[in-house]
Amino acid sequence: MSQTVVFSSARKLSPPNMLRSGWWIRPVHNYPQAWIRIPSFSFTGHFLPILLLMATFSLSRSIQLQPVCFIKPYLFKPNFQSYPYHSLKSRPCPLWSSSFSICLLHTRALSHHHHRRNTLLPPHTIGPKPSRRSTPSVRSFCISASSTVAEMADNGSNPLLKEFYFPPFDSIEASHVRPGIRALLKQLECDLEELERTVEPTWPKLVEPLERIVDRLAVVWGAVSHLKAVKDNADLRTAIEEVQPEKVAFELKLGQSKPIYNAFKAIRESSDWEALTGARKRIVEAQIKEAVLNGVALDDEKREEFNKIEQELAKLSQKFGENVLDSTKKFEKVITDKKDIEGLPASALGLAAQTAVSKGHENASAESGPWMITLDAPSFMAVVQHAKNRTLREEVYRAYISRASSESLDNTAIIDQILKLRLEKAKLLGYNNYAEVSMASKMATVEKAEELLEKLRSASWNPAVQDMEDLKVFAKSQGAPEADNLNHWDTSFWSERLRESKYDLNEEELRPYFSFPKVMDGLFSLAHKLFGINVEPADGLAPVWMSDVKFYRVNGSSGSPIAYFYFDPYSRPSEKRGGAWMDEVVGRSRVLSQDGSSPRLPVAHMVCNQMPPVGDKPSLMTFREVETVFHEFGHALQHMLTKQDEGLVAGIRNIEWDAVELPSQFMENWCYHRDTLMSIGKHYETGESIPDDIYKKLLAARTFRAGSQSLRQLRFATLDLQLHSKYVPGGPESIFDVDRRVSEKTQVLPPLAEDKFLCGFSHIFAGGYAAGYYSYKWAEVLSADAFSAFEDAGLNDDKAVKETGHRFRETVLALGGGKAPLEVFVEFRGREPSPEALLRHNGLLQVA
Repeated sequence: MSQTVVFSSARKLSPPNMLRSGWWIRPVHNYPQAWIRIPSFSFTGHFLPILLLMATFSLSRSIQLQPVCFIKPYLFKPNFQSYPYHSLKSRPCPLWSSSFSICLLHTRALSHHHHRRNTLLPPHTIGPKPSRRSTPSVRSFCISASSTVAEMADNGSNPLLKEFYFPPFDSIEASHVRPGIRALLKQLECDLEELERTVEPTWPKLVEPLERIVDRLAVVWGAVSHLKAVKDNADLRTAIEEVQPEKVAFELKLGQSKPIYNAFKAIRESSDWEALTGARKRIVEAQIKEAVLNGVALDDEKREEFNKIEQELAKLSQKFGENVLDSTKKFEKVITDKKDIEGLPASALGLAAQTAVSKGHENASAESGPWMITLDAPSFMAVVQHAKNRTLREEVYRAYISRASSESLDNTAIIDQILKLRLEKAKLLGYNNYAEVSMASKMATVEKAEELLEKLRSASWNPAVQDMEDLKVFAKSQGAPEADNLNHWDTSFWSERLRESKYDLNEEELRPYFSFPKVMDGLFSLAHKLFGINVEPADGLAPVWMSDVKFYRVNGSSGSPIAYFYFDPYSRPSEKRGGAWMDEVVGRSRVLSQDGSSPRLPVAHMVCNQMPPVGDKPSLMTFREVETVFHEFGHALQHMLTKQDEGLVAGIRNIEWDAVELPSQFMENWCYHRDTLMSIGKHYETGESIPDDIYKKLLAARTFRAGSQSLRQLRFATLDLQLHSKYVPGGPESIFDVDRRVSEKTQVLPPLAEDKFLCGFSHIFAGGYAAGYYSYKWAEVLSADAFSAFEDAGLNDDKAVKETGHRFRETVLALGGGKAPLEVFVEFRGREPSPEALLRHNGLLQVA
């Protein structure tokens, strides 16, 4: 029977009929007696695989109740998929923002005194003066009649308006945002007017000047919005709030430019079309599609309404994220009696004491307290998984699910308004609902995504029910009085105890083997083996926003740098958004070459929220935190190792959302590879490698509670689609009614009546996953099958692994958004995707 999954770049899945009488699958590890029948799938194609593969059972990149893998921090996301706009994704882990390096202009009025201040060019170009042909900073500055000499002088000292390659993160203050962004927007208005006046349907007269305009805004706004995500404060919020409408207005003007739109259409219809490279065709087609999604074809009245909606959505999304952060950091519980936190591991006690010290309890210690519990992930997870104090678990759980749902931080009305405006926007564009708008630039359709989620749900339900029964039986065997009435604050605690009992595996006891320095060394060794690159510390080369931020240089086989990246690894609940994400700082680009010949090199940043160092110990990571670092590094690799010189489709740009998680999820698989795990798993004190029996236990536990894990993600994905396709704002159902209805089929244990988790669901209300959360599952087929190419070659055959890694680098990591994802995959794998690898990795057997 064929097991091929076909992903079509034309948004439609069209494989041969795979299931007629249905498939039967049996999980190997968890439910040896449980058989699951997957009924015939009505897709006209191989997409049932996903059903199986996902029915299943993969570890998500999420933390208990809150999905966390983004690709970018979100402020505003226009619909230009191939433009590098700064917002979030995080991508989730998805994309649209990117900061580019920028050489900002100085006014003509000041040019006769101009000298280079704090110019940071990439180290490999220091020496040669940047070419005027390729450096936008030499273009004339369009001075508004309202500009004063004082304003221009202030702008001359503004770090946002200086020429730089690495953003001056250490010197940007909130006071720089208003004048810096406004001066930049004035210049870009002039540049846009000039482009519209002189535009021709040619690359040099259309795409190149357009990329320069987008680039200059992206890098400056990117630096500002990044600081808001990692070093938030009231002054910065206020400054961004003031200038964001002006920035959004410019982006809308750019996105709705009819001269630019018509020029792209002229290229598409010209006799030279077939002579264009595939990458250039992808750019043209993406720009035409995205211009329409940005309202370029609307009449004046509707376009004005559309623009008001976009402005309001930008404000609401920003406010949503701020409320989540503020409500998260608002919760602080000081504990003085050690009995109340019995069961917490030493690492959690150390963190709680360290947090208490930072809040004024100077004498706090891990041994005697006081200890401060917060809703930040490392603290929250430690309590719900390990605290024997059931009352404490309940209090912390209830606080978590009610974040941003009361008083001045209540996101309920914001969600309603966001959904209302998204629906109005969809109607203006001629769609039935916002989910259809979202799917317009994805591989799936609303119907296919819904059908997939329902098949997965039905396949996951019985194993999840068995998971709960197993917990009850185990809790009863341990004498737990709550065994017959387990609640939400009990499931994580007893799941951890059951896992320890079943596999003799305690995740906290693994921490000493996963120290941050050793994990990074092992990760970089793997990258060298697979892709022939060398990653080395380059701290001090670029300004950073915090002293514990790391900076790295990526060198190619010749020893020359090919990319750079920042890494901000540790949790800072008072100022840093939760979750994990990767973002662009600078994208690879021929047009924006620093020396006039070689493409500009890419720069990325990775952000995580793992346990910080405690005392004189390094950061000791959980295995899930290790997986998260590998995941985000996968995203960064696709950005940094691109060989695509067309800036608008280089790296992660213009890749269909459904496929963007391929490299990140691919890298996670290496955490279960024995040699890789042994290289990162070394005791921080003794240097001893992780014992082989523990490695085997990790493998065996890989699919522990797989049904429950699957249903949890399906709740998020199904709720997301329901809210963006079926929900009627202002109708008889509230958003929480929808959640409860969805939860009846996706949660074995019904949510509490007061569960307001939606008020903290940043992925879809302050991120890029609206009507797109399902895409985490979609990409798993691709990533597992890609890893299986290494298994087929032989994971113990170094030569074969290197050859396969080289092929992966030259296709998946190199081609960027200049080629359709399915074509890229086939070029790497030699065939279309199959679900077999994912089924195998998740411990499932199929029986015809």
